[in-house]
Amino acid sequence: MIDLKTSLLAIDVGRGTQDILVYEPGRSIENSIKLVLPSPTVVTAEKIRQATRAGLPVFLDGYLMGGGANTGAIREHLAAGLPVYATEEAALTLHDDPERVRALGVEIRATPPGDAETVRTTDYMEQELRQALSLFGVDYPGNVAVAVQDHGYSPHRSNRIHRFELMRERLDAGDWDLLSLVTDPPLADMTRMQAVRSQAPDALVTDTGPVALIGTLCDPRVRQMAKDGVTLVNAGNGHTLCFTLKGREIHGLFEHHTGALDPAKLQDYIRRLADGTLTSEEVFDDNGHGAAIRRPLKTGAVVVTGPNRLRLLPEAYQAAPFGDMMLSGCFGLAYLWKEFRKA
Repeated sequence: MIDLKTSLLAIDVGRGTQDILVYEPGRSIENSIKLVLPSPTVVTAEKIRQATRAGLPVFLDGYLMGGGANTGAIREHLAAGLPVYATEEAALTLHDDPERVRALGVEIRATPPGDAETVRTTDYMEQELRQALSLFGVDYPGNVAVAVQDHGYSPHRSNRIHRFELMRERLDAGDWDLLSLVTDPPLADMTRMQAVRSQAPDALVTDTGPVALIGTLCDPRVRQMAKDGVTLVNAGNGHTLCFTLKGREIHGLFEHHTGALDPAKLQDYIRRLADGTLTSEEVFDDNGHGAAIRRPLKTGAVVVTGPNRLRLLPEAYQAAPFGDMMLSGCFGLAYLWKEFRKA
């Protein structure tokens, strides 16, 4: 299913880890170079906490990046009575509305004060990855594909609503085909993806949720299930995305925060997604993103991938494309590179 004619660096940026595949033509996927590293938000958070422990001001400089651990560390730094400064672009990591950022206590400015510790913000840690690979004599691939989760630009309304509206619009425009959730290049509204593209202009940049589920289809058993109808679940560290799929047609989907789910709740959502009774309002009111259903698809075939798969769905089929569940998203990126770049 994946047979590229060119080398590719695939990076799936999650809330806890960034999962990396170095694809080289002629080398089996199983023997490819693979890395599971702390995600950029975790790395950034630790640098901020080091500054907090040292009692130093922090200056955020770089690109808009995903939140999570880093935003928590910023709040802790401010709560300790220590200043935080940020460039205009780096400040967007904290919120799309600069006034909301200032209200947190962050000063937006172009240059750091002399005593501040500069912390670089980015989802694409090219410098660090180049150095890591070079230590093992590995050439940096000329082609790059990156997945990040993007809520879209939404300064004055819920970004959960905005993200799910964008997903629904793409599904409707693409006749609910699986690949309709991927655009190359990404939509202008996807500011996190655009920040990655500004650093890697030729990269394929898309969303983490769909690519992990696309990657599960590299598992031959999952592909077989999809012919008759299957429920695919990506139980990530931050978010859980679920599709009902037949062939390449998505029949329904929902997205929720993983931390708000337990096995019973998730199984109930899956049952009602399949029978067409799950509503977007109840998922949103439960602190999730939403749900969208085109038509019911009742199936007993349930497949799960992602680092929380055994906690949430221990009885489901545990997909492991090419024997490596943690790289499902990377395999999805490689498949999309082949589909979109024809290489």
